Amino acid sequence: MTTTDGVPLRADARRNRERIVAAARELFAEAGAAVPMEEIARRAQVGVGTLYRRFPEREELTRAVAADYIERLAALTQAAAAEEPDAWRALRRLVRQCAEPQLGALSAALKVALPDAFIADPDLTRARLRWMAQVDELVHAAQADGALRSDIGTGDLILLISLLTCHLPELPAHLGRSLPARYLELTLDGLAAEPTARLPGVPITASDLGTASDSTRTAKCTQPRQDDR
Repeated sequence: MTTTDGVPLRADARRNRERIVAAARELFAEAGAAVPMEEIARRAQVGVGTLYRRFPEREELTRAVAADYIERLAALTQAAAAEEPDAWRALRRLVRQCAEPQLGALSAALKVALPDAFIADPDLTRARLRWMAQVDELVHAAQADGALRSDIGTGDLILLISLLTCHLPELPAHLGRSLPARYLELTLDGLAAEPTARLPGVPITASDLGTASDSTRTAKCTQPRQDDR
């Protein structure tokens, strides 16, 4: 790991940077990317001066968190491909992991904070394309095995992952907690060449939706509630 002028960071400086990025990653997922820098410093257990020496501007820190996020996606993809018995099971595992509340909330926060950076920033673009190439290999392998339907592309799957990070509307507690897993499995089942999954939870009725407040009857992409994490 180096500074912006290419000079390697000392070990203590590198550790501080890693702690700051880790703290920002946690807080972005919990409260959004606008969380105060002082709160990030407290979570990282470093001084505010140390934080600003490493990241003079908030956007620099946000981009570092975004790079870390993409690296995590690549690591999850690599692990799934190596540990699962076939490409389709690796893809199912990856989609489930990407839709986990903490990772999904981080994705949503970064999309709000850096709406164009994943395309405009050269480093983030290269990292994202490398990850997409990993997913592309799994998609083609699963299709070649006859496990994944042949009429979708890797872009379809990545967009579905993005949709699954959207927070679902508020519903009664006995229904709301099963919704992410329920719709995740419904999505995965729709991707399979031969559907096999049984949906978790119970069917959501029209009357169930009627119990939600007017402002939450439709799905929207927001940060998750604290009690859903």
